[in-house]
Amino acid sequence: MTFTTIVKPGLAKRWRREGHWGDETFFDILARRAQSHPDREMFVDAQERITCGALKERVERCAAFLRRIGIGRGDVVTIQLPNRIAFPIVFFALELIGAIANKVNPDFRVRELDYILRFSGSRAFVCPASFKGFDYVAMARQLRDAIPALEHVIVAGGAVEGEWNLEQGIAETPPLAPGDRVRMGADDVFRMAFTSGTTGNPKCVLHSVNSTLPAVHQINADMGVTEKEVQLVWLPVCLNWGYLCLLQAIVSGSRAVLLERFVAKDALDLIERERVTYIATAPASIVALLNEPGLADHDVSSLRVVITGGASAAIETIRDCQARMPGHLIELYGMLETGFHTYTRFSDDPAKVNGTIGRVVSSMELKILDEAGQEVRPGEVGEIAALGPSVHLGYHANEAANAESFTADGWFRTGDLGRIVDAAGNVEIVGRRKEIINRGSKKFFPREVEEILYTHPAIMHAAMVGVPDPRLGERNCLCVIPKPGQSVTLAEMIAYLKGQVADYKLPEELHIVEELPFTATGKLRRHVLAERIAKQGIRR
Repeated sequence: MTFTTIVKPGLAKRWRREGHWGDETFFDILARRAQSHPDREMFVDAQERITCGALKERVERCAAFLRRIGIGRGDVVTIQLPNRIAFPIVFFALELIGAIANKVNPDFRVRELDYILRFSGSRAFVCPASFKGFDYVAMARQLRDAIPALEHVIVAGGAVEGEWNLEQGIAETPPLAPGDRVRMGADDVFRMAFTSGTTGNPKCVLHSVNSTLPAVHQINADMGVTEKEVQLVWLPVCLNWGYLCLLQAIVSGSRAVLLERFVAKDALDLIERERVTYIATAPASIVALLNEPGLADHDVSSLRVVITGGASAAIETIRDCQARMPGHLIELYGMLETGFHTYTRFSDDPAKVNGTIGRVVSSMELKILDEAGQEVRPGEVGEIAALGPSVHLGYHANEAANAESFTADGWFRTGDLGRIVDAAGNVEIVGRRKEIINRGSKKFFPREVEEILYTHPAIMHAAMVGVPDPRLGERNCLCVIPKPGQSVTLAEMIAYLKGQVADYKLPEELHIVEELPFTATGKLRRHVLAERIAKQGIRR
């Protein structure tokens, strides 16, 4: 399969000239690590620990196995695996046979995967035998029967009659000889992933090694990541940020501990046992850690860095984390399409940057644009735009999305609305361009209300969405997950907000929910929540 990228030649030359892009691939880095430190432990999961040398050999065996069953250059292989060592083995093996990796959320089911597998032209599908009690093999067979291009199902973690088994194939196949390897270029499309679909159908994002490595080098340098680092990775490795965490370990020669499923107590146990120093996470997981009754009983003193991103953290959550947990709390902003764009720094005064997403990283550029594509004045709200070596290569087979998202000179419009709040260039996120609530022609960003509600002692999570209203166009619906043992009422919420925000921003109905539809990286799927609420009808 061939892919068209939209990177402007002038920008590609600039990124090479400035040293951001080169000719090194990820297997080159892994091979170098294996040669210099073959016995250094690199990844740990619930089943095993693996060294650099053993990982390289298993990657080479996996590549030979995949080639043996008929997967070759240009084929798309969709990987749907939880946080297990099998993921990096398969992922890095694909480079050696010239195949393209398509990473998908382990929570996706038939409807989502049918669209993704067809659109990507996937020829093979790698899945676990089971995870969270779900039968992935039955789903994979259903998909294969329905999609002509999908020929191979490869099962990891358990033998299933009639299907290829990953572990058996690796064990029975000699390593792929160097002369038989495909040499993928650092500018070639080597991975794809689909957007999280927070506002509708997902788009297929294309990346090369060269559009991936700069983000890894940048964050490792700025966060002081060395070979001594111990990451705890519960962000799904099949999604962008979790995957980049694995690359941080390979590039730095450090260790990453993989947690298949986030449970606050399990995470705290691992932090204590493995002496974890570095965590990247979404705000919802920080809230869960802070609300875990056993937090004070765990030794988490090894923590050096805790990075929150994926969604905006409430200021109250940030302050609570800073007060009760060790390590430096970093607020980060990035996305599948851009890598890491901004974050706060170790040198920042927390009192001045709390609630912001920090300032742009040195390898990237940032603008705040109006609808016409012109820069707004400092302090004014506009759309955040990115330019830099880690910006994606374009959306696959989607000219309309590319035309809408990229300016004529190559800047990527993120869809996030923000403003620069101080002379240092720190940026505040105010919402998504498509998430503004329009109540009777009066528009506002729901996060403004949510920030206040997070200071209420009974609230664990709060989300406001606009739902259809025949008179106003939209009315304000508040969804709340109370803290254990707590309850809230609509009248109480209105009284708490009254006088702090304009009356047109006050909630008009309240839904008490057990969960909110977050993506795996912590972004609230507001359109999904709004659809659910609209079906339920009005509640007072």
